[in-house]
Amino acid sequence: MKKLTAKIVLILVIAVLSVALMGCENGGTEGELPKEVNIGYLRVPNDEMVAKTMGIYDQYFTDQGITCNFIIFDSGVDANKALASGSIDFATMGNTNGIIALSSGLDVELIWIHEVLGKIEGLAVKNGSNINSAENLKGQKIATPFASTAHYSLLNYLKEAGIENDVELLDMQTQDIVAAWERGDIQAAYSWQPTLGELLKNGSMLVSSEEMAEKGYVTANVCLVRKEFSGKYPELVANFIKCLSEGGDTYRRDGQQSAAAVAKELEITPEEALLQMEGSLWLTPQEALGADYMGTTDTPGHFSKIMKDTADFLQTQHSIEISPSQEAFDAFINPIYIEMSLEN
Repeated sequence: MKKLTAKIVLILVIAVLSVALMGCENGGTEGELPKEVNIGYLRVPNDEMVAKTMGIYDQYFTDQGITCNFIIFDSGVDANKALASGSIDFATMGNTNGIIALSSGLDVELIWIHEVLGKIEGLAVKNGSNINSAENLKGQKIATPFASTAHYSLLNYLKEAGIENDVELLDMQTQDIVAAWERGDIQAAYSWQPTLGELLKNGSMLVSSEEMAEKGYVTANVCLVRKEFSGKYPELVANFIKCLSEGGDTYRRDGQQSAAAVAKELEITPEEALLQMEGSLWLTPQEALGADYMGTTDTPGHFSKIMKDTADFLQTQHSIEISPSQEAFDAFINPIYIEMSLEN
């Protein structure tokens, strides 16, 4: 009887070890960290750029043996493709592309608002074009990256002016906008910094996203994460939020130093960088959890309603086929990782 019991125990031990080994072969045991993290980002002067240029990511990832791979995306369209393929884990994009991600059924969630867009984004008109008002835009070609926050703000600006059918919109990536502007192919473009700064060297701003926000058309740059990744590494995602939060705190403590670091990355002057950084609202974690923005895990914030209203508009413009329900947006915006970052 004792020998039989010993055999049973031995068999059980072997079975447990086999399962453990299979777990290691299929991606590691629970709590194990990944060897690398793939981060899709925009070349804009925000909290993420501060965290990247001032070594804040190193404190949380490199020092733990995790390699951070940074992949530049010119817009959220390509970032969504990369999320869909699983080639990136995190992605920064305008909230309009976040809506497209949800509407397209991507298995992602919104975990952070980088910045609420203000003067960092706007409609530039070329010097000498004689465009001084919305009315002067009639018959003009206006370039903007389609399905972006800039596109959304532009469409509403034209709609409010009653000239949405009197202009020709051109879908261009930001670097192409600058080239077309310099060639003289376009006299107007709605874009964001640092591209906007290039346009304003020989132009002026007709309207900014700050003014559009005051009219109720709020736009923001947000961060998405693949749910497969966040489900496997929730603490790592919380630390990622800490990096972004510290990037914001660093800027608030010393704007000049942060601007100098960002300027080098963006190949602009520190003065230009600081001006661009001051052109948007950077939220603290506590502000992000407030009723005006993401809210808490128990009570969704107003940003969810903004996302739904924006989705309804995008559907009327045929930018998306289906506008997700309010409940879907409430579930899509997940503040749990911000809450976790504040607990540790």
